Amino acid sequence: MQYAIGSLLGRALAIAGAVAVPGSGAMAQEQVLFVSQGGAYQKAQTIAILDPAAKKLGIKVNQDSAPDAWPVMKTQIASGKPTWDVVDTPTGYCLRGGEQGLVEKLDFSKLPNAAAMPAEYRSDYSVAYEFYSSVLAYSLKKFADAASAPKTWADFWDVKKFPGRRALRNHPIATLEAALMADGVAPDKLYPLDVDRALKKLEEIKPHITVWWTSGAQSAQLLNDGEVDMVMAWNGRVSALTKEGAKVAYTYNQGILQSTSLCILKGAPNLATAIKFVNEAVDPVLQANLPLHIDYGPANPNAFGTGVISSARAKELPSAPENASRQALMSYAWWSSAKGEEAEKRWLGFMQK
Repeated sequence: MQYAIGSLLGRALAIAGAVAVPGSGAMAQEQVLFVSQGGAYQKAQTIAILDPAAKKLGIKVNQDSAPDAWPVMKTQIASGKPTWDVVDTPTGYCLRGGEQGLVEKLDFSKLPNAAAMPAEYRSDYSVAYEFYSSVLAYSLKKFADAASAPKTWADFWDVKKFPGRRALRNHPIATLEAALMADGVAPDKLYPLDVDRALKKLEEIKPHITVWWTSGAQSAQLLNDGEVDMVMAWNGRVSALTKEGAKVAYTYNQGILQSTSLCILKGAPNLATAIKFVNEAVDPVLQANLPLHIDYGPANPNAFGTGVISSARAKELPSAPENASRQALMSYAWWSSAKGEEAEKRWLGFMQK
């Protein structure tokens, strides 16, 4: 229902702009239809990035929401009449979209803010927009002090030294990376993933996994309710619990740093405006605004030099340089490749055993 309402709103706004009286300000004003994932995240980026970008550029930013944008992207391109312009979606979908002709190839000479970002944060078809991490989280009721708490994925796998109930995500992305780090692979040496080795390591821990979670809310609830003592979870979910006073904690050590990215739909109706908007959306100052409203890290590292983010806040963010250096940066290029798709298929077989 969330998607349907967002879609109707987005279409209504787009139509309203299209039928404005000729010569009116509404007709003259440039606009772009931006699509994100809804909820508190989209509300936060509206305040931090979308509204300021619209004001600075003198454009109208209409919005739609789609928690799973990929099938809609494919449908829009197949129709020959796409209505979306810019999509905020998991980075892998932008890369697959580029391979399948669903998104525009980017000209970084027109995207100076993006061009100044690290090369691994962008591709021919995507620009990283925000970061989050899959982290090792644990109960402070079970592990009362830092000395006794698990700090690495090897600790998570060590059921004798760190007894307790465990949960992992029922998905290969990030889970395979954690398994390889548990088996001794360095965070910066993960790719290409050795899927055989990862699945073998997962076979070791599988009998000790109480729950294979399927949503971020579930992972947080398991930890908060005491159903598990340690879990792989998204940092924002755990930090939300800590703010509510829950006796839980997490570490960025060996976290898997993940991103959503911006990409422009192939044949976007407002292409020129979309390019200007994407560049503005990764402006360092606007990027720095985002973590003031939600527990996600800016994708543009230059955000940490703006003075907007306090040093105390930076320590909490997954993409802060100190925290990022302790983590594995996910390779969406690998996951969007044929090998990545094969790994996803093999995961289903692993879970069905």
